[in-house]
Amino acid sequence: MLTIRGGQQRVCQGVSRRDVLRAAGTGLFGVSLSKVLAAEEMAEPFQGGRAKSVLFLYLFGGPSQLETFDLKPTAPSALRGPFKPIASRTPGLLISEHLSRCAQISDKFAVIRSMTHPYNDHGAAHYIQTGHPHPNRFGDNPDEAPVGDREWPAMGSVIEYLSQQASKNVQRPVPDYVYFPNRLGALQGVERPGQYAGWLGKSYNALATDIRKRGEDDNPYFRDCDDSELDFRIRGLLTKTQMPLDRLDRRHSLLEQFDQQRKLLDESPAAESYNKLRERAFTLVRSEKIRRALDIRQESAAMRDRYGRHLFGQSTLMGRRMLEAGARFVTVTWDAPDGYSWDSHGDSRDLQNYLLPGFDQTFSALITDLEDRGLLEETLVVVVGEMGRTPRANDSWGRGHWSHCFPALLAGAGIRGGIVYGRSDQDAAYPIEHPTSPADLTATIFYALGIDPEMRIRDRQNRPVALVDGGQPLLQLFG
Repeated sequence: MLTIRGGQQRVCQGVSRRDVLRAAGTGLFGVSLSKVLAAEEMAEPFQGGRAKSVLFLYLFGGPSQLETFDLKPTAPSALRGPFKPIASRTPGLLISEHLSRCAQISDKFAVIRSMTHPYNDHGAAHYIQTGHPHPNRFGDNPDEAPVGDREWPAMGSVIEYLSQQASKNVQRPVPDYVYFPNRLGALQGVERPGQYAGWLGKSYNALATDIRKRGEDDNPYFRDCDDSELDFRIRGLLTKTQMPLDRLDRRHSLLEQFDQQRKLLDESPAAESYNKLRERAFTLVRSEKIRRALDIRQESAAMRDRYGRHLFGQSTLMGRRMLEAGARFVTVTWDAPDGYSWDSHGDSRDLQNYLLPGFDQTFSALITDLEDRGLLEETLVVVVGEMGRTPRANDSWGRGHWSHCFPALLAGAGIRGGIVYGRSDQDAAYPIEHPTSPADLTATIFYALGIDPEMRIRDRQNRPVALVDGGQPLLQLFG
């Protein structure tokens, strides 16, 4: 029989979903195509998934596969990199000597060694965060593909949308899509694609914090940060002493009166979106739960030290706090305030001194912390960049863009730890087993949350569109 919610891709006697849709379109099975699509659209999300929430750690710029989780110790010296491989708890998995803490917990996570796509530039940030290539990525500078309402919505925005629909207009006390420590590209003064709600509308954008750097040459990911700059509170959120609740109520009432008159003149979708934004803002302003969750000072000094006092460590700790508060999808970015960071064209010194040690500290702390709190089994942790690095390095051991083969890590929510999925060729240049697209990764994330990846939602033209661009969930990763 046809199953809509369970993520099954085949029906009846091995008949594919595409065949069913084709047959329905011609009136076979006694059901119309419109009814099949309507049933898919109405499939209830967040049912039966292994994950209650997702923590998406995005290493923007593209970590090198050859310096992280796909070392090639027998390759020629011009290819294999300057770092020594070390054994891990995963059979056959050699990783960088600068990821020693990850090696000690590798039985807790799965490594995908065969991520791949054809878009060899940073505009692929859209593909990684949405499961769809950018609709207008072939401009003058594809690294900075245009941001706008033609974009596909980010995974987090889709989850926010589905959550709001499922809540039947009941405001959840915590947003389902949160972005730390700032919007991707903010520290470079650019807007990166893929992080927004796109054609779903701005009311489904992430709740994003706004941590800034000290100066033009500063990189807060490479140093300890103090509490004066780690102010994760949302701008505009006021404490009770700054704005008494009765005053907020009076302002709310005035706005409601204004909007009642405004509705008589304008019942457009834009007005509806404005109303949602306004109501969401008031919910956040009044939420003591959010104020406390966004206060990093609530954590002990020992726990903050454990994650690392650098910006990635403290932002990841904030991500865990927001998951505990009830958010469903939290993105934490390691951005490129220096213009490079993980986009390591220059040399290997930043990898050795900051990038690898910083990630090693934070990721290992996160996994053990989630496990200690009993949260790992209900939290899917995903680590990925938008690309990898060229197999052959330059004279200073920098590497260029390489989207054809790169790694990803998954942990928690039923993911089988201590396994390697996919395999690259002898140069770590192309997958030779289980090539995995960003759409496959997106489908896996939706599947873990109990969202059918083939579910459809309505776009701005009211057409039913698939959540994922042809991807299939990696069921082999789940135990």
